[in-house]
Amino acid sequence: MNILPTPHKASQFKKLLLSPQLEFICEAHNGLSAKIVEEAGFSGIWASGLSISAQFGVRDNNEASWTQVLDNLEFMSDATRIPILLDGDTGYGNFNNMQRLIRKLEQRHIAAVCIEDKLFPKTNSFLKGEAQPLADMDEFCGKIKAGKDAQSDPDFCIIARVEAFICGWGLAEALRRAEAYHQAGADGILMHSALAVPDEILAFKQEWGDRCPVVIVPTKYYATPTDVFRQQGISMVIWANHMLRSAIASMQMTARTLKEQENLLSVEDKIVPVSEVFRLQGAADLQEAEQRYLPKTAERAAAIVLAASRGDELGELTEDKPKTMVSIRGLPILAHIMDAYNSVGIKNISVVRGYKKEAVNLPHLTYVDNDDFAVTGELDSLYKALQAKAHHDHDIIISYGDVLFNSYIPQALLQEKDDFVIFVDSDWQEKTRYTRLGGFAECSAPNSRKAFNAQIHLTQLGTDIQPEKIHGVWMGFLKVSASGARQLQELLPTLLAVPGNRKAGMATLFQSLRQQQQPIRVLYTVGHWLDINNLDDVILAGSF
Repeated sequence: MNILPTPHKASQFKKLLLSPQLEFICEAHNGLSAKIVEEAGFSGIWASGLSISAQFGVRDNNEASWTQVLDNLEFMSDATRIPILLDGDTGYGNFNNMQRLIRKLEQRHIAAVCIEDKLFPKTNSFLKGEAQPLADMDEFCGKIKAGKDAQSDPDFCIIARVEAFICGWGLAEALRRAEAYHQAGADGILMHSALAVPDEILAFKQEWGDRCPVVIVPTKYYATPTDVFRQQGISMVIWANHMLRSAIASMQMTARTLKEQENLLSVEDKIVPVSEVFRLQGAADLQEAEQRYLPKTAERAAAIVLAASRGDELGELTEDKPKTMVSIRGLPILAHIMDAYNSVGIKNISVVRGYKKEAVNLPHLTYVDNDDFAVTGELDSLYKALQAKAHHDHDIIISYGDVLFNSYIPQALLQEKDDFVIFVDSDWQEKTRYTRLGGFAECSAPNSRKAFNAQIHLTQLGTDIQPEKIHGVWMGFLKVSASGARQLQELLPTLLAVPGNRKAGMATLFQSLRQQQQPIRVLYTVGHWLDINNLDDVILAGSF
């Protein structure tokens, strides 16, 4: 997620703590809830120990390790620009643990930590609070001093949380401890109370005066008007666990409804759309970054799959569907072709269909119908696809609906800048049956070490080339640049106007391009493809 530069977080928090007006921070327990708190307009976040442990599914008794808490905090810090005050329990150990904690928090740009004067492992203050022992005051003061000595940022704040009221020790002990912690270096005092009224808090503040900022957590005395806190000079109010509690209520209701109704319609209008999740995750930032940093070749590329013919040679397999929909390993041939293109980033795929076109219905494809498939050939299908305008300003790979291939093929084609590029398999002696795709290829040089990285071009393509001049067999792949596609849109109508070209294939196109002195770049390979031309090929395709 792209977080813009902001003022230093520790400085932001210290400014809030010392503000002359009452400030508010709100609980969050992960990156998503932290982002929501920030968007709501809060100036700071309370990383609640109760809420963080609860979202892990464990008790608020230090059952989640402090390193797990740190990992969670890192996501929260990365997702937001506002400062975070960590509910650091007891500091996760003695003075030594406290010092290491401070260093790790500063590394993650956490602005402040609050530690409470109870024993490790702690127990939540609202669970039999009066039975919980307090930490030794002097030991706790040493922990505060150790933390202040460890911090490298002078604005990093340590808030000392006094549990005297929780444990039933009264106002005098609360004041004694607060003063000791203040003298030890605490930047603020969090005074806690489990009463349903703010009497203990107000009594403390009246005696305490303005020695240092006072922070409160009015979870139990929630009915108290906020103006009371403002009038008494409280520095900061923490809404401590309400994000988690509201999320639990919503999730419980959604889960029960889904279980009872057994349909999504019952909850869809009561929950946010998936697009809101993407927005909070920063999906738009990622898309912008992809535009900036990812190679542009694949995203500018498209594919045209010529798949209008039946495939009579497969007999009964193509009685109710064209060859491209014949199943290989449980998926149609076309699905395998689509996956190979998708794997190199080509999502814009047009399929020219004809025979039993209604059977060609895979999702996420663009379909162009050649209803004249019975009396036309490949060039007519290609022209219809180019006229569909789905490939404007794109490099295009043209291939067949019955040829399987590895992702290496489109990947290599897209790396070439020439207007017209084809793949030729130089192991032609083993592939004479593939000449139906257009024939043998004679090239400007044979496949050899010398041909590696050399500019090899097609000389001719056909079935009547003398054996000594054959350098390979065309594999059925043609890459056309955006400029080349515009040339084809001008050339194809001329070719198709010739009566004899009504059923013409790609070989006729190559011949015409050569006559116009248009070079056709050749890439050599051995293998990486399979033309499914008969029932034996269908069996062979199962292990391709």
